[in-house]
Amino acid sequence: MSVVMIVSALMSGAAVGALLGLFGGGGSVLATPLLLYVVGIDDPHVAIGTSAAAVAFNAGVNLLAHGRSGRVKWPCAAVFAGAGLLGSFFGSSLAKAVDGQKLLLFFAAAMAAIALSMLRRPKSAGDPNVHITLPMMVKLAPMGVLTGLAAGFFGIGGGFLIVPGLMAATGMTLANAAASSLLSVSVFGAATSLNYALSGQVNWPIAALFVLGGLGGGALGVRGAGLLAGHVALARRLFAGLVLLVAGYVAWRALGLWPI
Repeated sequence: MSVVMIVSALMSGAAVGALLGLFGGGGSVLATPLLLYVVGIDDPHVAIGTSAAAVAFNAGVNLLAHGRSGRVKWPCAAVFAGAGLLGSFFGSSLAKAVDGQKLLLFFAAAMAAIALSMLRRPKSAGDPNVHITLPMMVKLAPMGVLTGLAAGFFGIGGGFLIVPGLMAATGMTLANAAASSLLSVSVFGAATSLNYALSGQVNWPIAALFVLGGLGGGALGVRGAGLLAGHVALARRLFAGLVLLVAGYVAWRALGLWPI
């Protein structure tokens, strides 16, 4: 690796970490474009596999912090993540068989969907004392499988799907769903990266640098979230606009319309 690539990986990881700290779910969707167009990874499959490994680690670190605070609904989170594990393996296997440029077009569409989901006004109502029941498990399991499939195929954490899925199936609060979703994000990311690693499609040194940068950026992002407390809606809309622009850029490059 060149010095430029090392610095780019650290700074890109810091940027994603800061966005995750500021906005939570959705921030990690920029990891793959940064790895491709800033860090300089040539193969889209390697970029997705490397991104999944970094996202899985960062989600695991954040999960521990939320778990200590008591915000994670472990039984509900475990059912969702366990059901989606097989889906994430199948989704990532399917993605590996798709041409890299076509896969980037699908990825751009997923980015646009994430951006649009961030424009919706989040609901904070819910039951903070949710306890898992059999009817909940019946709802959680199929949602987990479908979400894991999408997360594995696109190489994203899937938090933008997991949070509303947990809330719809259990009635838990947004805060509990956001914290509990990190278990699935970590599991799906680990499964996806492992599947890509079996094909030699994870750049582990870059992933490590990305994670290292993300730890520092995440700490800054959490501090920034406090400063933006009175302007959260505006900040989310601006970030959603940025994701839409990047989605257009990824699609443009994948279609071969970019001159460079």
